[in-house]
Amino acid sequence: MPKKAIGSGGGAPYSPAVQAGNLLFVSGQVGSDPATKQTPPDVESQTKICLERIRAILEQAGTSMENVVRANVYLANIADFSKMNGVYRTFFTGVMPARTTVQAALSAPQFLVEIDVVALVE
Repeated sequence: MPKKAIGSGGGAPYSPAVQAGNLLFVSGQVGSDPATKQTPPDVESQTKICLERIRAILEQAGTSMENVVRANVYLANIADFSKMNGVYRTFFTGVMPARTTVQAALSAPQFLVEIDVVALVE
């Protein structure tokens, strides 16, 4: 089965997303604003940015948030779970994606959340 990169990693050793058949695997997105390169200090704002970045990648691949079937959420502090969850739930309607949420050391100390997803491409 051929695979296709979606977007450009800008020289990074990974693709923002890879489509294989009717599945799209979106790499982890963090809460820094791609336009300003600024990272807000709170998990709610960072969660919103993560999911907006994911939405943009999904749309570039011709799919949408409604087709997300799996999500992994990595929190720097699991105590932020309910704050993240409050924002997360506003991005999905209907059948919610299967999800795992764990506490993890993220790639930079300013990042409070990272999210990756798998979506169907019709």
